[in-house]
Amino acid sequence: MKTLLLFVPALFFSFTFSGNTKIRNAPDKYQLQLPSTSEIGKGLKDALLQGTSKSTDQLSAVNGFFGNAAIKIVFPPEAKNAEKTLRRLGFNKLCDNVILSLNRAAEDAARQAKPIFIDAIKKMTLQDVDKILFGPQDAATQYFKQATSAQLVLAFKPVINACLTKAGATKYYGDAAGEYNKLPFVKRLNPDLSDYATQKAIDGLFYQIALEELNIRKNIGARSTPLLQKVFAFADSKKH
Repeated sequence: MKTLLLFVPALFFSFTFSGNTKIRNAPDKYQLQLPSTSEIGKGLKDALLQGTSKSTDQLSAVNGFFGNAAIKIVFPPEAKNAEKTLRRLGFNKLCDNVILSLNRAAEDAARQAKPIFIDAIKKMTLQDVDKILFGPQDAATQYFKQATSAQLVLAFKPVINACLTKAGATKYYGDAAGEYNKLPFVKRLNPDLSDYATQKAIDGLFYQIALEELNIRKNIGARSTPLLQKVFAFADSKKH
């Protein structure tokens, strides 16, 4: 990790960072404890660890994807007409099995994300911390997208492949594609689900992280430690 001493945000130049510093002329009940530079770094990283751990734990649980309408994985867009046709022809159970197994694969793969996020958090510089804490409400999510997407694809894809096979998605979707491809005058479906399922699993993960990030920024009750309360109260004061 780059030493925090290499960068001191210009935003903080006007403050003395001691745990006992208070805003001048503020009534006692509204006096704000200003966090030190190290507290800001630790507080934000603690918040990100909390948010990413909660997100990965939720999504890796049974029905983490399948039971969440916002991120539930369905047939690929290019296969929607095929799904409608197959259901019309009485293959409802086959289509349902494809969808369930896609989501089970994503739930299994989500377990691989936590150590990747932890590594990205450890590598944050003070400049990264500053941009996230005082940035837009999805600044942390955008940081993770930039810092972890490539690693997530590498980690998720073999797990997705194995899970698709274990959950039956490879067979079910192959069967569905096979039945559809037998029909006359249709555009043939590619039975390979791996790339699609991997990307949808990663998209769902970032969606959940964005919700957790917004929660800790907006909901004071989500700031579970005195340090988080101190750091985010300071961030709130700078935005108002």
